[in-house]
Amino acid sequence: MSEASGFNQFIDTPNNLIDQLVDLDPSETAEWKASLDSLLQAAGPTRARYIMLSLLQHAQENKLGVGALRTTDYINTIPSTREADFPGDEAIERRIRAIIRWNAAIMVHRAQRPGIGVGGHISTFASSASLYEVGFNHFFRGQDHPGGGDQIFFQGHASPGMYARAFVEGRLTEHQMDGFRQELSHSGGGLSSYPHPRLMPEFWQFPTVSMGLGPINAIYQARYNRYLHGRGIKDTSDQNVWAFLGDGECDEPETLGAISLAAREGLDNLNFVINCNLQRLDGPVRGNGKIIQELESIFRGAGWNVIKVVWGREWDELLANDRDGALVDLMNRTTDGDYQTFKAESGAYVREHFFGRDPRTAALVANWSDEKIWGLKRGGHDYRKLFSAYKAATEKNGKPTVILAKTIKGWTLGSHFEARNSTHQMKKMTHEDLIQFRDTLHIPLPDSAIDAKVPAYYHPGVDSEEYKYMMERRRELGGSVPTRRKISRPLPQPADSTYESVKRGSGQQEVATTMAFVRLLKDLVKDPEIGKRFVPIIPDEARTFGMDSLFPTLKIYSPLGQTYASVDRELMLSYKESTSGVILHEGINEAGSTASFTAVGSSYSTHDEPMIPIYIFYSMFGFQRTGDAFWAAADQMCRGFVVGATAGRTTLNGEGLQHEDGHSLLLASTNPAVVAYDPAFGYEVGHIVKDGLRRMYGENSENVYYYLTVYNEPYVQPAEPENLDVEGLLKGMYLYSPATKKGKNEVNLLASGVSLNWALKAQQLLQDDFGISSDVWSVTSWNELRRDGLETDRHNLLNPHDQRTAYVTRKLKAFDGPVIAVSDFMRAVQDQIAPWVPQDFYSLGTDGFGMSDTRGALRRHFKVDAESIVVATLAQLAKNGEIKAKVVQEAIDKYQIEDVTAADAGNTEGSG
Repeated sequence: MSEASGFNQFIDTPNNLIDQLVDLDPSETAEWKASLDSLLQAAGPTRARYIMLSLLQHAQENKLGVGALRTTDYINTIPSTREADFPGDEAIERRIRAIIRWNAAIMVHRAQRPGIGVGGHISTFASSASLYEVGFNHFFRGQDHPGGGDQIFFQGHASPGMYARAFVEGRLTEHQMDGFRQELSHSGGGLSSYPHPRLMPEFWQFPTVSMGLGPINAIYQARYNRYLHGRGIKDTSDQNVWAFLGDGECDEPETLGAISLAAREGLDNLNFVINCNLQRLDGPVRGNGKIIQELESIFRGAGWNVIKVVWGREWDELLANDRDGALVDLMNRTTDGDYQTFKAESGAYVREHFFGRDPRTAALVANWSDEKIWGLKRGGHDYRKLFSAYKAATEKNGKPTVILAKTIKGWTLGSHFEARNSTHQMKKMTHEDLIQFRDTLHIPLPDSAIDAKVPAYYHPGVDSEEYKYMMERRRELGGSVPTRRKISRPLPQPADSTYESVKRGSGQQEVATTMAFVRLLKDLVKDPEIGKRFVPIIPDEARTFGMDSLFPTLKIYSPLGQTYASVDRELMLSYKESTSGVILHEGINEAGSTASFTAVGSSYSTHDEPMIPIYIFYSMFGFQRTGDAFWAAADQMCRGFVVGATAGRTTLNGEGLQHEDGHSLLLASTNPAVVAYDPAFGYEVGHIVKDGLRRMYGENSENVYYYLTVYNEPYVQPAEPENLDVEGLLKGMYLYSPATKKGKNEVNLLASGVSLNWALKAQQLLQDDFGISSDVWSVTSWNELRRDGLETDRHNLLNPHDQRTAYVTRKLKAFDGPVIAVSDFMRAVQDQIAPWVPQDFYSLGTDGFGMSDTRGALRRHFKVDAESIVVATLAQLAKNGEIKAKVVQEAIDKYQIEDVTAADAGNTEGSG
């Protein structure tokens, strides 16, 4: 067996650099050093180490300011002498755990029955059942608790255990259990594979199986709870957030990437419970190291309270007799790879290959039987050890807490499962495994009930002491969990006058649509009814978006307030923080900002307080960088507005390849919950926001959220036209500028966002230079038009005698000539509507990587500017035989289409 030669990196304490400190009494210092030398010689290193650790602990107790150790010994943080008294009936709770373990495994096993075979995961919950049950019976508060319910992020692969408990509680039937992973085909509906609120809207609260997102979302949920409290919207002081995750999940950057925020803001309402079964999906997490020690070092360094639950009570006797520290030293030196192997072998193997490494530790178990050695449990399976850890975690100390609980993956499932590398992929048990599993758990089922393919579930009965006990515990704690509130109470809608600033246009002033949106937001937050519900979320780009004007009025939320004198305090737009601040300013952190959006956007469910997140960001860093988190937000049925500012591949012209967004709308189209718009003018923004507030926060609210792309290029914002086709605007397109006079050739120019101005210029060039009339359409949403087309196609497929027409088709059918579609996004965005366009269709877009140059040069390069639109239009007319090909060449020559320097540089303001 190998030993962790590189393990010192995790157990050595950091060097305290004192070279630059002044020694006021060198002789006294020398005396202290001599005392340590004498102790080492007289009592040995074990005693000297103990004294040093005692002094460090005493120094911390006296707030001496000495840094804490990064890691402690590989033993429990809470010694047996300081464990809390266990208040429950451990015998009954052990039986409850066994029943739930059985039903969880049997549900997954039965999902593999012939004709179904949908899979599932058995081993994760088997390792973590005790972690959950100590919470269910003593800590997890339901939504009916007087202090408010806790928010619990269950580990995704452990979902069978939550279903099994719900079954015993009477919340799920056997028929529903047999519908695991059969959400369509199972009569009456099935159970989702993992925690999916959208699929089970009254059961699951948080989606967590996209590993890494659960931990970061839990951190920002805990912070949001404090935010609600700080603003006086809800008293959340008695609520806790629990996040259950795996040790392998900690490899995900999102898992550990935000832990410093939790410590910095003193989130002692947050508890991580990491199931350290030492295994990933394929094998060991740290076969050559020690994941618990590594995580302890990371979390302690970040300022968290760390509680290790490594060993069960059976080890207490051995540790008490370990007078010279040999056992602790052996525990420290043994690698996780070896620990995994030990639990896949036998007591005799452990005696020889663990205790036998040192004659002193071998002597500790010399009189023990192999069976007794094999019965040495890991701490994560010991209810009393876990209770003490949870109790300590919930005693507020100004820090978030992480509990590192050592377990065995597949525990109690038998030798084919326990600690095996393949255990995560194993979906079913052999008949022999089932019999052994039943006997191990003492489940009172006869052999006749243990069918190899569909073994029976077990329910103790509503009159049993197990059922009565667990239901009484849940009643005292505020009801069953997980439970989700799916109804959002409606909010009063803003008066129409609120939208006046964007409806009247900008006069002669040039204003970017980003600024138009910010002006509207300022008016919305002033609304006496709904204004306090808006929560601006900004990832350190407020000045880029023109939102710094909100700092003095709304202020930035900080649990510390503002304890310093701001450098710009004399300015009107000074930077201001407050404990009751409204703005969530997340720093350079899109992942954290999206987590905040998720917490705020689901507040109607978690807190019965509908809030309206306004997350505004560099559009390139939205769906591209945090698309997985936006997908989870959709699963969690969040509501609110995400705003992709500085949109477009040519509009943010100075920033180059990594910043210029030409595809976020296409990425957004992959998310079924996203209603995406690309508005050109301020009044369009106004109508879209108004409609979004109605759909998401009015009566019969919908589980969608809105994505708006807005631009940083200033231009004159027109006033809202009379007789505006509002229905068309919201559905995705309306005729903005009809042809002024009909010519012998007609075309239709469809444009969105900033490109509408290019289309309007092209309309003029076509008329003036070639006598071709064109109608210009403002396409506010290519995505919504496609969604309508797909829904129409599906209806027509299934209803041959009731055929419908897609909205795009209805709008264009009375107009002659080809359709030219353009935007500042790649062609695939516009191509979404091609199947439903009745005319010849051609798109122009910004395919390829972005580059830095003038807006005019970039648009000429991508062939999307007005002159390029003219050439593309002529090319389509020539293709149809309506004009001669030489006219196209004349236009190419006239406008010098191949020469980017011939293009007007365009507006240079707001270029990023």
